Amino acid sequence: MGQNRAFEIAFVGLRPGLHEFEYRIEDKFFTDFGPQEFNNCQTTIKLKLDKHQGFMQLNFDVDGKVESYCDRCGNPLTVQLWDEFKLIVKLVDDPDTMNSQEEDPDIYYLDRHESHLSIASWIYEFITLSFPLQHICPENENGESTCNQKALAELKKLMTAPLETHNEALWKGLEKIKGLTDEDDEPSDKKKKDKEK
Repeated sequence: MGQNRAFEIAFVGLRPGLHEFEYRIEDKFFTDFGPQEFNNCQTTIKLKLDKHQGFMQLNFDVDGKVESYCDRCGNPLTVQLWDEFKLIVKLVDDPDTMNSQEEDPDIYYLDRHESHLSIASWIYEFITLSFPLQHICPENENGESTCNQKALAELKKLMTAPLETHNEALWKGLEKIKGLTDEDDEPSDKKKKDKEK
């Protein structure tokens, strides 16, 4: 990833104890990760890294907003992001094996000879997890939906309208095809007898 260096922490040079980092995340950050369900990302990631002998505790604080569309009416929507994620990074001799065997997603193993810790993929993951699965226009002070009422009316029509078939010729054509297939399914002895008649 081209921008990975901006999200690498040279932890070897850090003293044991608490260290704080802050990252401003905008749309260009997601270029290497492909298309997203949102745009105009204005998010701040605050990272607290607590360095210990042989391991590090990481606390990611996600705070910001993105723009998306209402799932119900399609209106543009500003979605607030806020969440907190914790990780423990352990320094070991065989990180690949340890990571493949580890069942706890909050524990990650890194080669003890590494000097840098890349956090770009975690930032991407945590912003994505902070984005709600369902995003709908909020209610106003009277408890009424602020969704586009015209769009809701059209949805209601579609949900209540009876299913009608206007093209009967289509069904007749399908019945003919079905008849042909039924004939093909007949046993070959019966077909011979029918021909002899």
